[in-house]
Amino acid sequence: MSVLLTSDADGVRTLTLNRPHRRNALDAELWEALRTALVATGGDRSVRALVLTGAGGAFCSGADVPRKVGGGHPLYRMRTLTEVTLLLHELPVPTVAKVTGVAVGAGWNLALGCDLVVATPGARFSQIFARRGLSPDCGGSWLLPKLVGLQQAKRLALLAETIGADEARELGLVTWVVDDGEVDAFVADLTARLVAGPPAALAQTKALLNEGADRTLRDALANEARAQAVNFAGADVQEAYAAFADRREPSFTGRWAVPPSRTGEDDT
Repeated sequence: MSVLLTSDADGVRTLTLNRPHRRNALDAELWEALRTALVATGGDRSVRALVLTGAGGAFCSGADVPRKVGGGHPLYRMRTLTEVTLLLHELPVPTVAKVTGVAVGAGWNLALGCDLVVATPGARFSQIFARRGLSPDCGGSWLLPKLVGLQQAKRLALLAETIGADEARELGLVTWVVDDGEVDAFVADLTARLVAGPPAALAQTKALLNEGADRTLRDALANEARAQAVNFAGADVQEAYAAFADRREPSFTGRWAVPPSRTGEDDT
C-alpha cells in the first residue's frame, strides 16, 4: 500500500497522506514520497492546483518519532524535511490544505505552507514540538510570526497548546471552516475556481506575495514590474480583454504570445 496517494482530475492534483494507522505521521518513506510528488507536480503543466490532505479522518500527526534516536546524524534527516517544505512553498500552482482531524507539529506546518487552508469543525492544531523536547521545523518558525504576529507565535510554540478550528480561523491560520458533509464539495469548487484562473499570472502572484513580506517597497515594485511584463507577453491578458468585450468568462491557457512590435507604438 502506497504511503502517498496521488489522483488527478480536471487540472487538480490531490496528494493524500496515507498512513491512517499512525494518523498519517510522516516517516522517512512518506517524506521521500512527498518530495518526489512535489518535484513531479512542479514540472507538470497539466496541474493547475494542488490539494494536500490526509486519509482516515486525520490530516497529519507530525513526524513519526522513532522509539530511540538513531539512523544517522539528524542534520542529514532534516535535509529532506527542508527540501519538502521549500518545494511546497515555492510550487508554481495554488495549493490548498484540506484538514480533518489532527494537524500537529510538522503536519500543521505543512498545512500552513499551503496557500489556503480549509478545515472541518473538528480539526485540531498544535505546535507540539516543545512537548517532544524540540523546536519548530518545516518552516513553522518563519510562517507563524508572519501569520499571527510574534506574540501569538510564541504562545503557540512555547506552550504547545492545542487549538480548535474556529480559533485557528480567528488567528488567521485557517482560511475557511466548513462542515464535514460539505468540505469535499467546497474544496472542489474552490480548486475549480483556481484552475480557471490564468496560470502564469497566478504563479507570479503567489511568488510576489510570498517574497513581498521580506522585501522593501522598492524591491516589491521592481518585482511587480517584471511580473507584469511577463503577463502582458502572454495570451491570457489578450483573452481576458476579449472575454470582457464579449461579456463571457475567459478561458485561460498560460500560453506565451508576445505581440509583434509596431512602429511608433508607445512602449511605456
